[in-house]
Amino acid sequence: MNKTVYCGATILTADGALIDHGLVIEGPLVSAILQEADIPADCRRETLAGGWLAPGFIDVQVNGGGGVLFNDHPTLDGIAAIAEAHLRYGSTGIMPTLISDDLDVVDRAIAAADAAIEAGLPGVLGLHIEGPFLNPEKRGIHDAAKFRVLDEEAIARLTQPGRGRRIVTLAPELAPPGAIRRLRQAGVIVCAGHSLATYDQTVAALDEGLSGFTHLFNAMTQLGSRTPGMVGAALEDRRAMFGLIVDGEHVHPAALRIALASRGIEGAMLVTDAMPTVGSNSDRFRLGQREIVAKGSTCRAKDATLAGSNLDMATAFANAVEMLGVSVPEASAMASLNPARFLNLDHKVGALSRGRSADFVHLDPNLGLRAVWQAGRLIDRQVTVGR
Repeated sequence: MNKTVYCGATILTADGALIDHGLVIEGPLVSAILQEADIPADCRRETLAGGWLAPGFIDVQVNGGGGVLFNDHPTLDGIAAIAEAHLRYGSTGIMPTLISDDLDVVDRAIAAADAAIEAGLPGVLGLHIEGPFLNPEKRGIHDAAKFRVLDEEAIARLTQPGRGRRIVTLAPELAPPGAIRRLRQAGVIVCAGHSLATYDQTVAALDEGLSGFTHLFNAMTQLGSRTPGMVGAALEDRRAMFGLIVDGEHVHPAALRIALASRGIEGAMLVTDAMPTVGSNSDRFRLGQREIVAKGSTCRAKDATLAGSNLDMATAFANAVEMLGVSVPEASAMASLNPARFLNLDHKVGALSRGRSADFVHLDPNLGLRAVWQAGRLIDRQVTVGR
């Protein structure tokens, strides 16, 4: 099999940044990372004009893209359109995300994700079911009429056998005792969000197997001096990870910097919470009966309620460096390795090392996205996303 080596850019690995090295690709996998002097003569060489070679981004919260809202199109074709839209922004792996809906729609979403993975649709890692087991008092843009209790029927549907990873976001204070443990034992990754859970209730959920926090700070109880809330539990505990929407609107950058200082880079994942406007020529869409309009990186209803984002991962990466003051390698960990670890897929994706999928991006020195490869295949070049 022919080998191609990419040189001329700093290579970001899980062990650090490498200069004067080449990334060797053989078919769909990374074959090696070698010092330039050691690159075999029979490798086809591509020399890049500086910048960074980073692992492809992994986004665990993607509601839509390319003009498609997953809730409206919980099908193989719907997932394909969303994945294609986000791939152009460097997201080589995504978790299509279903916003609170009826259980029959949840079933269709599970079937669609299974079909996508069975068909070998590149970049589809599973399914994120955000709701409908949420607290109406923290509903955000979710339709509270769709909310329901996490009963035996719901647990049976959420734990039905399937392909890929499955995330469920719920309000832990409303989950019956033992329900989170049962979901975890069935292989479901359980996250907390849209919740009024107290600190003690959140700690109890962590003890049952809660693994993450969906869009930290948004739609959850905050950190107070006498009431640490869900945010306090998320920042204190080392067993779980949290998603951060870095757009300067969902959360003040100072709060995000404090979260990183408290929990450490290893606890954070960049997420987009993206809506259909990402990768689309339209700046509006409908979510149920409500019209949503995108402006800048945010999406809002007419009453100004945040409704996901118009954010892509390449922009989130650049924002993390600019707004949060993290280094480029740290931003890469938050965008790739950490979500891969969260999904227990870091043996396959999320890092540039031998035997892992050749999913990577080329960023110019200003962190503009210049090219995307997925499984060794060049997807797009001269993309103009980023700073």
